Amino acid sequence: MAVLTINQHNFDSEVMKSEKPVLLDFWASWCGPCRMFSPVIQEVADSHPEIKVGKVNVDEEPELARTFGVMSIPSIFYVKQGKVVSSSVGMQPKEKVEAMLK
Repeated sequence: MAVLTINQHNFDSEVMKSEKPVLLDFWASWCGPCRMFSPVIQEVADSHPEIKVGKVNVDEEPELARTFGVMSIPSIFYVKQGKVVSSSVGMQPKEKVEAMLK
């Protein structure tokens, strides 16, 4: 499944009102660990069609980063029915990301 770009314009419809759970990846293009983590996020998106996966560029969407209290990147948040149910900071192996989804 394609990874969505999440921004202020589609956040409400794609995340808060999503019927599927959403995994959000907060990242920046200058962040080496974020770039290294990106293939893991894509693998999770490809192997879990039951969830929606979105990426939030913290440089382009500082308000969303502030809303989620992002202090370090990469940071991921698992959102169900508009509420954060789990989160993690830093690069994680695919298995650990998948464990968040359970």
